[in-house]
Amino acid sequence: MLPSRYWPFAACLLLAVASGVALVYTPLAGWGLGVFGTLSLVGLWDLLQTKQALRRNFPLTAHFRYGLESIGPEIRQYFIETDTDERPFSRQQRAIVYQRAKDVLDKRPFGTQRDVYGDDYEWINHSMRPARIESHDFRIAVGEGRAQPYEASVFNISAMSFGSLSANAIRALNAGAKRGGFYHDTGEGSISRYHREHGGDLVWEIGSGYFGCRDPDGGFDEARFRDNAVDPQVKMIELKLSQGAKPGQGGILPAAKVSAEIAEARGVPQGVECHSPAAHSAFSTPIGLLEFVDRLRTLSGGKPTGFKLAVGHPWEWFAIAKAMRETGITPDFIVVDGGEGGTGAAPLEFTDHVGAPMREALMLVHNTLVGLDLRSRVRVAAAGKVVTAFDIARTLALGADWCNAARGFMFALGCIQSQSCHTDRCPTGIATQDRHRQAALDPADKATRVYNFHRNTLVALKELLAAAGLTHPSQLGPEHIVRRVSSTEVRSLATLHRFVAQGRLLEGVPAEHPVFQVFWDKARPDSFAPPSEAAAMLATKLR
Repeated sequence: MLPSRYWPFAACLLLAVASGVALVYTPLAGWGLGVFGTLSLVGLWDLLQTKQALRRNFPLTAHFRYGLESIGPEIRQYFIETDTDERPFSRQQRAIVYQRAKDVLDKRPFGTQRDVYGDDYEWINHSMRPARIESHDFRIAVGEGRAQPYEASVFNISAMSFGSLSANAIRALNAGAKRGGFYHDTGEGSISRYHREHGGDLVWEIGSGYFGCRDPDGGFDEARFRDNAVDPQVKMIELKLSQGAKPGQGGILPAAKVSAEIAEARGVPQGVECHSPAAHSAFSTPIGLLEFVDRLRTLSGGKPTGFKLAVGHPWEWFAIAKAMRETGITPDFIVVDGGEGGTGAAPLEFTDHVGAPMREALMLVHNTLVGLDLRSRVRVAAAGKVVTAFDIARTLALGADWCNAARGFMFALGCIQSQSCHTDRCPTGIATQDRHRQAALDPADKATRVYNFHRNTLVALKELLAAAGLTHPSQLGPEHIVRRVSSTEVRSLATLHRFVAQGRLLEGVPAEHPVFQVFWDKARPDSFAPPSEAAAMLATKLR
């Protein structure tokens, strides 16, 4: 007897034969012959192929399984997940961006959907004496005392390269930034012609591939750097050490994707595979890093220069901090990129398990600079799932001076979180180089949405600050944010986390901070090498 798993295939065969016979009597049977004949051929191919056992055992019906699996993320996102499930961004988070970007009503009736008695629920304490704030255009001075300091917005567009994003997406982001007076980070793909069309403020990110400032061998080219860096549109220089999406990993752009436009922006040959190494070749030690930062600052004509990193081994960050004290060279700013990931596609292990999350990484960087009495000389920015005014407020309360966002601004462009950024099949024309797909994205309309999202988010931040009795985001501290740690206990971030007193590391290692206790004394300003204890542990495995 024919196993039941073959019945659909057998039924298609019989119906195809019946349609062929019926074709003698009516031409309409041709439709049945076409449909069931095609299905019969698919089932026959399933039986004959040898790569997939499921298709051989379940001809035809296996394809329904593959089809349902392929739309599983969409089914979960639209029909199963609640409005507050953050995977990676909740419907509620996306909705507030869409509403603010479209400049439509963003108010919520009937109370919060969140469980205010659930663990990790957070709020900002309000004041009995609310403040009055005239403007939402909050600014942070970066590079004070340099030849060309910059007044940065407290909310900016994080690094996303042309190549990862389409030309129309870059146009829209930069036009929105120009209109709103905030900056647009180029990403390590350098400055494309599309970044220049509208003249919005740029932060030029330089990665290990030195795109836009590289020699034919892939090393740093001083003359090419200077040519781009002195452009008045470039306001700051950002050296990328690592990124939250895939810290510690480089990348390869296949030859087929190196178009004439990408080759022009990156300074690489068209149609040739393009490598971005995991590590920089211009320096190899913490002191070398700071000397390179200082060199870039000088070549740019005194523009604020800093670096971006996702925090990994604590001793490596401590080594950089010690090098600041030893050399007297400080970056004008540091961008802390959280391990929450971002727009860059990465292997699952990197996305889920590599790099410190933004809050812990930010506090480590902030505490170290405060402990060395360097915090007043170095501005700190942070990026990692920041889309609402409360996200900004909490991040600033933990030690940041401003926030960057990538995915939030992608939502403003119309991103629907299809998570197909790496396939070149982005349904909204944002993360693709397909000319037909990106043609659907109207840069003028989306630029207005980018501007609206930024403006309305900062208006919401202004209202939060005013309710708390504050007049500027720089006044936010950990004492203003409260988190529920159990059903019966709440604690402010000031008491929940340990903060280092100003100059404390100059007096000795604080006993209440285990990470400093373990790694501070072992970090060296002249080397990123691990402490001897780590090497000794490795040696036990090799015996």
